[in-house]
Amino acid sequence: MVKKVAIIGAGSCGLPAIKCCLDEGLEPTCFEKSDDIGGLWKFQDDAIEGKASIYKSLTINTSKEMMTFSDFPIPEDYPNYMHNSQVMDYFRSYAKHFGLLPYICFKTTVLSVTKQPDFSITGQWNVVTETSGIKESFVFDAVLVCTGHHVEPYLPLASFPGLKKFKGKILHSWEYKHPGNFRDKRVVMIGLGNSGADITVDLSHAVKKVFLSTRSGSWIISRVSCNGYPMDVTYFTRFRTIVRHIIPMCLLNMWEENKVNSRFDHTNYGLKPSHRFFSKYPIVGDDLPNGIISGRIAVKPDVKEFTETAVIFEDGTKEENIDAVIFATGYSFSFPFLEESIIKTKNNHVSLYKYVFPPFLEKPTLAMIGLLQPLGAIMPIAELQVRGATRVFKGLIKLPPEDVMMADIIRKKKENEKRYVPSRHIALQVQYVNYMDEISSFSGVKPNMLSLLLKDPKLAWEVFFGPCTPIQFRLMGPGKWNGAREAILSQRKRIIKATKTRDPPNDSKETPPALGFLFLKSLWFLAFVMAIFVYL
Repeated sequence: MVKKVAIIGAGSCGLPAIKCCLDEGLEPTCFEKSDDIGGLWKFQDDAIEGKASIYKSLTINTSKEMMTFSDFPIPEDYPNYMHNSQVMDYFRSYAKHFGLLPYICFKTTVLSVTKQPDFSITGQWNVVTETSGIKESFVFDAVLVCTGHHVEPYLPLASFPGLKKFKGKILHSWEYKHPGNFRDKRVVMIGLGNSGADITVDLSHAVKKVFLSTRSGSWIISRVSCNGYPMDVTYFTRFRTIVRHIIPMCLLNMWEENKVNSRFDHTNYGLKPSHRFFSKYPIVGDDLPNGIISGRIAVKPDVKEFTETAVIFEDGTKEENIDAVIFATGYSFSFPFLEESIIKTKNNHVSLYKYVFPPFLEKPTLAMIGLLQPLGAIMPIAELQVRGATRVFKGLIKLPPEDVMMADIIRKKKENEKRYVPSRHIALQVQYVNYMDEISSFSGVKPNMLSLLLKDPKLAWEVFFGPCTPIQFRLMGPGKWNGAREAILSQRKRIIKATKTRDPPNDSKETPPALGFLFLKSLWFLAFVMAIFVYL
């Protein structure tokens, strides 16, 4: 019987792993390489090899209601998009509230995780760790790997002719901390992902000029969406997910492209990509067009070659006196403490059932947590993954046969290859609501919409038409939380509380709804009832 569980990493995936183990009556031991919790979100002045790294100004691009752990809502006075220090404050509160810190071994590196000789019978693992130069060996009944995939910078230096003779500074965005070191410099940023766009804007307020080089361009979206609500709050709803499955993709692409171009024309700003909107995840870059229109940022095509002091681009333009080049070219991931027979990575792809379970293990006692790329928050996804994994460990959920798991893995891979343009993380990409529903169904905690409609129509309306927040997955099933209903019904108030920090004049009275509005709302309700049956 599984009882003792090793957890590797005490970041945004490791913390809920500890908590979920305790909820299931398991005995967790978490090994954390650093001296603190938080993983990626723990800012440090220097980048340390083998650890995730962030820059000082980093603000999360998923809103608090969508990234909260499901039974511990983020306080209403926190901003909807939190600075990294506030994310850490929330993690500390979560760890303190649920008493997680005593289960963490800090400054401890996991050297190896290997099968015990009788693994086919017991499913047990031998875990070797090192703390202050002292190695220890432990036996665990199960292992949760929560190390993330932002640790190993990917630097394609060989792809750029002349880079070796370039005399300026060369670094990866992983090493970037603040713009002070680049003040009054001329900088080239290579790569237009979320980090590339964000760091480019951060630099633009201090450097002479920053040139943003992009091979393919990108669609740019804003954190602020309809009526001032956070983008993910309005975008990730069950109703919208159904609509996106019904409407032809060509029309969806046209709609979204017109929408983002209405804010600024991507062609005129040099950002229009060759791919359609839904063929690659868009970039959250609120301030990028502001930097371009004010002349602080110049968008350039791919780099053709380097000289000692200059960069020549594919369009033939040349920028002289370049002081630094920053590569925002993403990350590779690997698991050096695991043998290839357990987890094999190739070109940033790894075969995992439900993006969690290695399909070839004789016993399902190891799970990979957070090893995927959603357009949305990773925290609630990781939490749902762990809730399922711990129940698999206990034998409460049975995994299907190996051939069934592999068929599911291959099907998802083919779907991604068909849907998205090629990229290094194509195998990791998931649709947020679809995957949350899939993994919650696996765990037995997906909300039953028909049951909600019959018993609590008000709650059903908010669950279906409102944001698909993590708290929905505490309404029923294992781990049900009694505070979930109230937390869901009050989520809009928490969103507004963080933005409405003053009451405008003449705001004390609400305008009564017009008859036309009430009629329209009645039609929406009928559509709601019909959609529930379609959804089921």
